[in-house]
Amino acid sequence: MSEKKKKKIQPQNKYNKWVRNLWKVFGAGLVLVILYFVAVDVNFLYLFGESPGLDELENPRSNVPSEIYTADGVMVGRYFRENRDPVPFDSIAPIMAKALIATEDERFYKHQGIDPVGLLAAIKDNLSGDTRGASTITQQLAKNLYKTRTKNTKGVLGYIPGVSTLIAKTKEWNTAIKLEQRYTKDEILGMYLNTVDYGSNAFGIKVAANTFFSTTPDSLKPEEAAMLVGVLKAPTTYNPRFNPKNALARRNVVLEQMAKNKVLTKAQADSLSQLPIDLKYHVEEHLDGVPAYYRQAVNEFVRNWSEEKGLDFYSEGLKIYLTIDSRMQRLAEEALREKMKSLQRRFESHWRGRNPWVDEKDQEIPNFIETSIKRTAVYQSLKNKHGKDTAAINRALNTPHKMEVFTWKGMKDTTLSSMDSLRYYKRFLHAGLMTMDPYTGHIKAWVGGIDYENFKYDHVKQARRQPGSTFKPFVYAAAIDQGYSPCDKIQDQRVTIKYVEDGKNMEWTPHNADYSISGRQMTLRHAMGRSVNTVTAQLTEAIGWDTVRKFARKLGITSPLEAVPSIGLGSSDVSVFEMVNAYSTFINNGFLNKPILVLKIEDRNGNLIEQFNPQQKRVISEETAFLMVHMLKGTMEEPGGTSQALWEYELWKKGNQVAGKTGTTSNHSDGWYMGVTKDLVTGVWVGGEDRSIHFRTSAMGEGSKTALPIFGRFMEKVYQDPTLGIKLGPFPKPTVKIKKPYNCVTVMPRKPKVVDSLAVDSLLQQLNDSISSQF
Repeated sequence: MSEKKKKKIQPQNKYNKWVRNLWKVFGAGLVLVILYFVAVDVNFLYLFGESPGLDELENPRSNVPSEIYTADGVMVGRYFRENRDPVPFDSIAPIMAKALIATEDERFYKHQGIDPVGLLAAIKDNLSGDTRGASTITQQLAKNLYKTRTKNTKGVLGYIPGVSTLIAKTKEWNTAIKLEQRYTKDEILGMYLNTVDYGSNAFGIKVAANTFFSTTPDSLKPEEAAMLVGVLKAPTTYNPRFNPKNALARRNVVLEQMAKNKVLTKAQADSLSQLPIDLKYHVEEHLDGVPAYYRQAVNEFVRNWSEEKGLDFYSEGLKIYLTIDSRMQRLAEEALREKMKSLQRRFESHWRGRNPWVDEKDQEIPNFIETSIKRTAVYQSLKNKHGKDTAAINRALNTPHKMEVFTWKGMKDTTLSSMDSLRYYKRFLHAGLMTMDPYTGHIKAWVGGIDYENFKYDHVKQARRQPGSTFKPFVYAAAIDQGYSPCDKIQDQRVTIKYVEDGKNMEWTPHNADYSISGRQMTLRHAMGRSVNTVTAQLTEAIGWDTVRKFARKLGITSPLEAVPSIGLGSSDVSVFEMVNAYSTFINNGFLNKPILVLKIEDRNGNLIEQFNPQQKRVISEETAFLMVHMLKGTMEEPGGTSQALWEYELWKKGNQVAGKTGTTSNHSDGWYMGVTKDLVTGVWVGGEDRSIHFRTSAMGEGSKTALPIFGRFMEKVYQDPTLGIKLGPFPKPTVKIKKPYNCVTVMPRKPKVVDSLAVDSLLQQLNDSISSQF
């Protein structure tokens, strides 16, 4: 071979060798890149952190609020950290998706999760100093949906600055490609719009549309869609409520992009950009929903249940179904408001010209407001601010300022100091009502006060007050259980009971509500029907006050009870919740229920997680239970029965029967009514926030005048609503043979009553003190 040819071949061989080496380097690099992507995907040696698995990709989970429903299917509340309510893609106005693509990912329909053109353009712009991202909508969805940048997804290398960002980006690329393989473009758009954060605690398009425009996703206008897409860049910076100028400018940029990509014409975009942002702003709270006292009990129950199950009820999308019936709840609220509104007028008239906080001698309690203010959050805040500077604290407390106050005619704007505000609110009477199905334990209505927005304290379960004579049925039930019958007789006579308390010899002399003693023998049914204290006291002494305490415990009273002679007259504090449950035992044939507020809980897909079935146990015999219902009917049927004010209400058609018991405590601080029908047991309490705030006379302050009317009006409304299925009718007949006599006839004596002189002396002394205080 000639030298000339050799010279030509050698450069060519060198060139070919260089090309081969280049291909080898490229091939090795490609293999390394593929191995790197695979290593990241499988979390090789735990270096890279976990990536979404197949199940997560096919069943993506985002934080979804848990919802609360009543038994009749009305949604009354939501729990959430991220307020999100996903909707199908075809329920979103097409203009929203078009605005998103035009702004965030122009080649969305042309790439498969990663946009090489956009990536190269971003690299070029970043090198020239124009910083911008190149993430596609699919990549953003991967980041938002699977939290690829959280601590939980970091491996060993994820804590190295720079390297962590590269790994996270790689995961997003991997995940984006997998998403494109498993979902259609429309499905990806739908998931994205339902996932992203629009600010103001609005996650997902449905909540965002409602939060900013009070509309639905399918009704969004082009300018509204443009604003929502614009806010995605920085939800705080472009929030239209707090940064309206930024939001307007950003919206107009989106409109320009929509025109550039021919979603809108140039003329349309220019015209829309001249419009202001028509904001209809409303942010849902993380426990948003119908304001109701029962929500406190629901919150506690769900929180405890979730902890036991290892679930986060703020994000699991649970469906929580209550036993509360929204229709019955509404009727209970209406009845309570109607009666309390008129009762408040009587109370204000009763105390006109005087403050209602008085001691046992009807004297105004000195410094009552000054003492009460120290228990408020306002006082504690001022104390933290001013320390021991009482003068500064008092100046702040007595400085008038604008505020909104509750009235029975609605909220009212006024100017008051904190002291005057407390003085104003202390004058209000309060109430609590609960009604329950006695056979299942399902709580059907729960009204814990006169207005939840202004008075958060719950008078159904949270509050405990003396039940007065509504506690007496537990004495009679214990006696019947020990062998007595409704027809047994005890003399109405003055008694003094001696006992030992805390090592001291004590005496107690009860008197009747009307300060008179008949001196005659009366059946237990008549005595309970008329609520005769002297008979109850003697019966309590006969069977033992500790026996009464134990029997009340057996019937479901869990509050502390003092085993003293006065226990039968309701001297120990209890709750409406406990009393309703205890009375339900009588109509439920002697079975005690565990009250149920939450009926069942389902997962986000409607699958049942847990059903809360009735839990019952027999605590008294069926005979005793039947006889107690018969005894409670005596308050309507016996001469002078304390429930006879119920005759004023429309409850007596078709042979309907109602049983119940009134209760009034000392100085009329607490008024109660416990009502029983064949379908429901209802408890009502009425009183002041403090026990020192009350009516001064039985004619106005006893339970038959305060609490009973609420029960009567409520039951009227229940019977008038055919959708509830609660029908008029008598109590069921006994299913066992009743061995004890109970159909005893009461004949009222013609001779006048004997006046209890000791009780009258006490009453006259109180009246004298009251009169003296006026002069």
